[in-house]
Amino acid sequence: MTDYDVIVIGAGNGGLTAALTLARSGVKTLLLEQHNIPGGCATSFIRGRFEFEVALHQLSGMGTEDFPGPLRNTFNDLGIAEDIELVQMDNLYRTIYPGKLDITLKADRSQTVTTLRERFPKEGDNIERFFDFLYDYCNQWIHVTMIRDPEASPSKYPLFFKYALKPMQIVMEEFFSDPLLILALSMYWSYQGMPPERLPFGEFAIILWAYTEFKPWHLKGGSQALSNTILNAFLAEGGEVRFNCGAKKINVTEGSVSGVMTEHGDDISAKRVISNAGTHTTYIDLLDKQHVPESRFRELGARNVGTSAVSLFIGFDREPDQLDIFETTNFLTTTTDNNQAYRDTKTLNPPQSMLFTCYDVDDPEFSPKGCCQGALIALSYGEPWLRIPIHQYNDLKYRFAEEMLKILDQAFPKCRNHIEELEVGTPLTHMRYLGHPGGAFYGFDQPAKDTELFMEKASPVKGLFHTGATVVSGGFQPTLMSGASTARAVIRSIN
Repeated sequence: MTDYDVIVIGAGNGGLTAALTLARSGVKTLLLEQHNIPGGCATSFIRGRFEFEVALHQLSGMGTEDFPGPLRNTFNDLGIAEDIELVQMDNLYRTIYPGKLDITLKADRSQTVTTLRERFPKEGDNIERFFDFLYDYCNQWIHVTMIRDPEASPSKYPLFFKYALKPMQIVMEEFFSDPLLILALSMYWSYQGMPPERLPFGEFAIILWAYTEFKPWHLKGGSQALSNTILNAFLAEGGEVRFNCGAKKINVTEGSVSGVMTEHGDDISAKRVISNAGTHTTYIDLLDKQHVPESRFRELGARNVGTSAVSLFIGFDREPDQLDIFETTNFLTTTTDNNQAYRDTKTLNPPQSMLFTCYDVDDPEFSPKGCCQGALIALSYGEPWLRIPIHQYNDLKYRFAEEMLKILDQAFPKCRNHIEELEVGTPLTHMRYLGHPGGAFYGFDQPAKDTELFMEKASPVKGLFHTGATVVSGGFQPTLMSGASTARAVIRSIN
């Protein structure tokens, strides 16, 4: 008799939804988490009078009650949709290139087209043509990847087969000649951590279409509120959780999972394990080498750990409008060359492109009255930070943060004099708290060869399953949905 039917390693997005899905199906489940709170990236922390959001900027896939998106359906299936409070954002984002471009795109197709046509009148017909193409492509994507049409073929779905893996940069240049227009439409590249010259157009198209159709949403209370809600629902269904209790080893007996040894030396038996710890950590740190086929090590070796970020968590002693902040989501840039901006993320050069999110614009209760908070994010890989001598780390961290604040000054000059709290996190900070190699948010880099279309999700170890950003594309919606999907696969294997 085993101690549990399933052990879930890691209480990040995927681990939480996996655990809750299992518990709701009557599966005896234990959730292990090395941190003292649930959520992984979906957490918050307190400095002074501010509770800072760690990672969530815009929640995708929700849709409305009348037009539900896939993530709303997942929350309904989990029984938590009524337990979270959401605020719909009217706009996709504002792009600010000081002195060159300042444009805000609505979360509405017709209004976005109108805004772009007014700003770029010479490209008006191309803008109309692009959005017709975008929607036609996404319709074909739905039939091929979601509905899984058994008769899918290049002749039936020509746009999907022609453009899914083509670099985004090439496609954008097929439609537009003005680099500022391409910049205005391209800023979501940073949500996927790949430059336009390498990001498959299909990956970019879906995120732009999904945010436009299903709208971006804000979570009241931040992502920690969502993590707490899922955990509480899991406990109410009879699930068990151990915090400050990471997994040290996945036990394997005669080729099949037999349980988990915790970092405290406890052996807990189970015939199935779901790992939300990432495939690198799972196969290299948690499994004895003899249980892992050489082919799996070759596969991991062929992939690159994805990007992390330098994150500035800023508490201001003024309301957003007093600082001339009128949009929640703001992309700040000093170049039209997003590919060079990406290349800089692999160095310690000052960033050229950043995201500035002020949650209080859409949720005035997010910070104490009379205040607001912002997250200033510059993508940055972990590797160059790992090479810094220890005695130089703090100096470099704050000099890098100062360069980021200079760009913020250009877009929002009133902010600097009203900073009350400021916390700086580097890829090493995220590496420490998340336990991810390189502090990566999105799992692996996902050029065309490593997109979800080609990912091997099945484990070579019987009874071992995966969820999270290393087996699906990164971001909140994909990882939350991946946990529920993986749990359903486990339930089928039990039955």
